[in-house]
Amino acid sequence: MQSNKISLKQFFQYFKIAVTGKEQEFTSGSIRRAVFMLAIPMILEMLMESIFALVDILYVSKVSVNAVATIGLTESVITLVYAVAIGLSMAATAVVARRVGENDLDGASKAAVQVIFLGIFVAFIISVIGIMYPKEILALMGAEPDLIAEGYGYTQILLGGNVTIMLLFLINAIFRGAGNASVAMWTLILSNGINIVLDPIFIFGFGPVPAYGLEGAAIATTIGRGIGVLFQLAVLFYGFSKIKIGFKDLVLRIEVMLNLIKVSLGGIGQFLIGTSSWVFLMRIMSEFGSEVLAGYTIAIRVMMFTLMPAWGMSNAAATLVGQNLGAQKPDRAEQSVWKTGKYCAIFMAGVSLIYLVFANQIIILFNTTPDVVKYGSLCLRVLASGYIFYGYGMVVINAFNGAGDTKTPTYINFVCFWLLQLPFAYFMALTLNFGPSGVFWAITLAEVLIAIIAIVWFKKGNWKTVKV
Repeated sequence: MQSNKISLKQFFQYFKIAVTGKEQEFTSGSIRRAVFMLAIPMILEMLMESIFALVDILYVSKVSVNAVATIGLTESVITLVYAVAIGLSMAATAVVARRVGENDLDGASKAAVQVIFLGIFVAFIISVIGIMYPKEILALMGAEPDLIAEGYGYTQILLGGNVTIMLLFLINAIFRGAGNASVAMWTLILSNGINIVLDPIFIFGFGPVPAYGLEGAAIATTIGRGIGVLFQLAVLFYGFSKIKIGFKDLVLRIEVMLNLIKVSLGGIGQFLIGTSSWVFLMRIMSEFGSEVLAGYTIAIRVMMFTLMPAWGMSNAAATLVGQNLGAQKPDRAEQSVWKTGKYCAIFMAGVSLIYLVFANQIIILFNTTPDVVKYGSLCLRVLASGYIFYGYGMVVINAFNGAGDTKTPTYINFVCFWLLQLPFAYFMALTLNFGPSGVFWAITLAEVLIAIIAIVWFKKGNWKTVKV
């Protein structure tokens, strides 16, 4: 009988297979191995995605305060692009995974083409608005006239070239659905590497390249993402993955596209509900002054970083559900979710212990102001108390998405975020004068409730009958 434990040597062997993408069959064999093979490149992909804005801010902070503020405001607008891209990418992963599970690679390729067409169409509309009205967009976000004068070029270039953001998301979702998570990871490593090299060249000037200042960051980022998209298209057309596209596939298929739009609406709704609730929470937190707001912001950023492995595992669960449903193996799909949820919960339990014990020390790494440390560490500790639920909930919610049931998570998010979290946060923080801790407990309560409702609903099994 084979031991259930993995040796260190085996771990590194599996890790190498995962990042090189040699393993592509996930509808049979060990579920634990399948989760590992998919989750590792997905976690690394998430880390790469978070580096784009970080690198831009790092270099641009040497230009001016207005330049950094412009990035912040533009990223807020780009969130709307992300909402559409993430919604469409959920649909892309679900449909492609289902076709791959059915062993219908031709159908998966056709779906992939419609996803790309849809992304280009939506990006074109956003580009026109971004190129024509960058000053008005920044003014709408509350920017001062001097910031608009200095920063509108950055907004114009980034929104004008948003097709690179859209396609990077969507084509990576296609690869994830096909089980080629390592291709998505290498795409973002390539894009980030180019962005890191080009950022200082275009911002500060080098040789024949003039110093573009803030606009240079947008040029470098768009070029980096654009080369990433060209790499993705090369993989799709030249067949280095399961999904292969030929020129014969470049045909508009209305039925397939309408199906993708139908599935994606729930994903877009999920993201918009989530992000808008964070905006309202930020507004409530601003009532308590800039130091409390800074502590909250730092704590959330720290949390987001440690949530990336959980996001990676939840994406792995989505792919496994989609492929196994396509292969007519609903029980294996369900087992994949429970196992992934367990691994995610174990990881989150470890992180929560670190937050509970070292919250102060973690916040001090970013800021030493007493009130910033006080409220930042309080936020980390309160949120950490529900971390295990976050991990499990994230996996189960994404499992619905992987099955193509994007409506159920949307309803759950609506109830838990808008009907519970926001009123409870306002009531606790401002009406009952619990202050910032009222907001922190509202966030934790909502996330715990999301996990409980999602698990109960998932056990009903209706997701197994969804057609995509």
